[in-house]
Amino acid sequence: MQNIRTLFLGLVGIAAITALVVLTASITIAFAGMLAVFTAVKALSMRAKPVPVRAKAAKRDMRVWNDGRGTIIDQ
Repeated sequence: MQNIRTLFLGLVGIAAITALVVLTASITIAFAGMLAVFTAVKALSMRAKPVPVRAKAAKRDMRVWNDGRGTIIDQ
């Protein structure tokens, strides 16, 4: 009877460890797959380039220019 109980507890322990290993591996693979998808989407997505804005000065003394970071209007 003692040998059967020992064998049963050993098999239960091995089954529990195996289940934890499979669970850990599946979660790791899921996270790696999500990371790969996010990385591919980021690499393939095109970034929008800023479009220059055309600004015209009025007849009075006003200077408008774009320094590359934004339009500057000097009145």
